[in-house]
Amino acid sequence: MQTSKKQETMPHVVIVGGGAGGLELVTSLGRKLGRKSKAKITLIDKHRVHIWKPLLHEVATGSLDTEIDGVVYQAHAAKHGYQFQLGSVGAIDRDNKQLKIDAILDENGSKIVDARTVDYDTLVLAIGSISNDFGTPGVSEHCYMLDSKQQAQRFQQTLINQFLSKNDNSAATRLAIVGAGATGVELSAELHHVVEALSAYDRDKRQQHLSIDLIEAGPRILPALPERIADAASGELEKLGVSIRTNTMITQAKSDGFNDANGQKIEADLMVWAAGVKVQSWVADIGLEVNRINQVECLATLKSKTDESIYVIGDCCAIEMAPKNNSEAPIKVPPRAQAAHQMASVAAKNIVNEFNNRALVNFTYKDYGSLVNLSRFSTVGSLMGNLVKGSMFIEGKIARIMYLSLYRMHQLAIHGYIKGPFIIALSRISKIIRPKIKLH
Repeated sequence: MQTSKKQETMPHVVIVGGGAGGLELVTSLGRKLGRKSKAKITLIDKHRVHIWKPLLHEVATGSLDTEIDGVVYQAHAAKHGYQFQLGSVGAIDRDNKQLKIDAILDENGSKIVDARTVDYDTLVLAIGSISNDFGTPGVSEHCYMLDSKQQAQRFQQTLINQFLSKNDNSAATRLAIVGAGATGVELSAELHHVVEALSAYDRDKRQQHLSIDLIEAGPRILPALPERIADAASGELEKLGVSIRTNTMITQAKSDGFNDANGQKIEADLMVWAAGVKVQSWVADIGLEVNRINQVECLATLKSKTDESIYVIGDCCAIEMAPKNNSEAPIKVPPRAQAAHQMASVAAKNIVNEFNNRALVNFTYKDYGSLVNLSRFSTVGSLMGNLVKGSMFIEGKIARIMYLSLYRMHQLAIHGYIKGPFIIALSRISKIIRPKIKLH
């Protein structure tokens, strides 16, 4: 692709990471600045397709059609006024404002694209987070993690193969999940939906059996959410036969299961690690101020405290809000999709304001509640905000509708209010006509 002289002289805004916040931000800037030739907007991501991260557990079970719900960056960029570059950031030269992008290799290790550099005037880090194994021996070798579409699809293929390999109908597939946050809880419920679907499609094996151990180091599941939500989710999981093991610290992962701090063995055919998050280690090497999990310490404007030309949004952003009561500790903004969505809006506004020499605005996190989707069995959560005083516990169909609305808001943000409804309708039709789960 040739670059015009006008593009070369335009300011260059580069967003690294096309997750929930990054894709919404680059879409907004592409429409406001890129299309109007006020700035060159570039997105860099190591993957070709975007999947909303809270839905990765559905990719892992084959419940989500990635061909419908996935967003191809290259095609999306052409329609929304920005450019896309495939690649992984190897380093950042802040003095010269350059990104060093690693070479792209094929599955055999042959070079497809050479290593390259990308200049920037304004940089936005939106790289999200990855699972944190806390240095536990054996986790990286024996456990599946659900940080990307590729990892989720690899787990789904192994799960299907595991069921196919069971010659004895009475033998259960044993699955252990470490981490009873939203991912672990939602995956536990979705797996039972998969078992029902497989049994319906398998004429030779009418009944598939699945044994799930949900393991949590703390005293209850969903530790970051209100206790009432955790209690409701626990009750629903117990109805499905999920064995919940709280106050269980895992010390080692082996090929056939986990060892805990009490010396007990939790046997498993498949193991998933969903406990804790951290930011990729290279962020700590570029000289920015980071916390213990490599999140970048940021100002209220979402600029890094170290470098005013770098914004940070989403899970990789460490920012605190002033408490309502001055005697209380500052409120840490949680690494959640709704926080990334709100940060993307503020970062877009501030970047546009900078181009127009206007004052920057401060980010204020608004907690609209928490929702946990237990597949088709139930949805539980709480709503907060102007509609209710304090919080309101909801469950069932109403909670399910609210849960889906979060994803619909994301789709509208990246596709627009004309194309977005058609994408949503297509997704709904696909769920009706295609198999309940992916069988290949």
